[in-house]
Amino acid sequence: MPFIPHTPDQVRAMLAAIGVEDIDDLFDEIPPALRAGDLSTLPEALPEMTVARLMAARARADGQPLCFIGAGAYDHHVPAAVWQLLSRGELYSAYTPYQAEASQGTLQILYEFQSMMTALTALDVSNASLYDGASAVAEAILMAVRASRHGKVRRVLIPRGLHPRYRAVAQTIVSQQDIELVEVPFDPSGGHLTLAALEPLAAEPFAALVVPQPNFFGVLEEVDTLTDWAQAHGALVIAVVNPLALALLSPPGEWGSQGADIACGEAQPFGMPLASGGPYAGFLCCKQALMRQLPGRIAGRTLDLDGKPGYTLTLQAREQHIRRSRATSNICTNQGLLVTAATIHLALLGAEGLARTAAACHANTRRLVERLGETRGVTPRFHRPVFHEQALRLPAPAADVLRSLAAHNILGGFDLGADYPELDPAILVCATELRTNEDIDAFAAKLARVIATRSQARCPVEPKF
Repeated sequence: MPFIPHTPDQVRAMLAAIGVEDIDDLFDEIPPALRAGDLSTLPEALPEMTVARLMAARARADGQPLCFIGAGAYDHHVPAAVWQLLSRGELYSAYTPYQAEASQGTLQILYEFQSMMTALTALDVSNASLYDGASAVAEAILMAVRASRHGKVRRVLIPRGLHPRYRAVAQTIVSQQDIELVEVPFDPSGGHLTLAALEPLAAEPFAALVVPQPNFFGVLEEVDTLTDWAQAHGALVIAVVNPLALALLSPPGEWGSQGADIACGEAQPFGMPLASGGPYAGFLCCKQALMRQLPGRIAGRTLDLDGKPGYTLTLQAREQHIRRSRATSNICTNQGLLVTAATIHLALLGAEGLARTAAACHANTRRLVERLGETRGVTPRFHRPVFHEQALRLPAPAADVLRSLAAHNILGGFDLGADYPELDPAILVCATELRTNEDIDAFAAKLARVIATRSQARCPVEPKF
């Protein structure tokens, strides 16, 4: 998007209009000790052509490795139309709306996004997005505690099979509000959450049970059984879902006999390319009964006096504009640009396109696991059905294997050892619809060679005399 800066004359005119002599005067409340100074360490300015060549060279240095890492951020195809449309100035520069009279186009996009997310989750209400999937989980936990059927219970059961970063962010946020997150272990052979692990924790009341689908290992949970168990104990159910998986799997609103109460997750699979860790957009949906506890904004559709459709903000439950001390949440924005990307992406693919994409990801992952399993010592870590990704046991240290694969321009998976030392050595691998048979074969061949080389290094042939 082109950027046209103000000319010196325009800057002087604006300063004169507000009665200020210098731009630095606008920041006189900042103590000198906290100011950055003259930034003398910055290099000299370069001509535009030189900068373009420099950035192109740095991009080439990054290379174009084959990506077989998932772990919550997925290398999906983003149709060219998505970011071509987003590059339009009225979309690219638009910020989240604060007033009901905000741009009708912006409000319609938020409304369409909400409608699509409620359709995917089979729940009644969606907000207009959050920062990312991790903050969405934290907000869902806060919602559940506020709406707890046990009154002032501030205890939530959270499975160890949930994304470790989601657990860390949730702990950081909710612990400041005296909410206890009780970690529930996963089954060592299946990688899933079991009733046997939950039953001992039901002696004391709990506000909610978090149920990922699939979980961090790609394992599919027994969501119907878990949902009915939690609700039978008077607790709410928070579904943490991969939205792409919902094109094939049962939506949270249909889990068990009553459906999950809240659903949340990361919208990155829709129109958001991998970009050095973000930005992403979280989504949060719930049943009608919990709508007043939903943080963020809700855009609604209505008719004006002439019978024409119009869009407006219908609810901002956080109340931060006028009663900050009584705010429902500390969320103060939504990811407007990323929501627009997700909305365009979903509109382009439709239900059939999403289902085909999800099926292609699943088929590629199955083929990947089959091919990698041809290498001796590489086996699935869990025996349960999976979607999108799978944990594999390795016959060599995972970090060393992944480092060797990276040297061959292959991002070979996520090392599980740091977050799950009991699984070490193991990696989490993923193959989206972008990975071809040739890509998978190349990965399998390189992995076999790396492991064979390490085996030979550990067991050298003794010389004969």
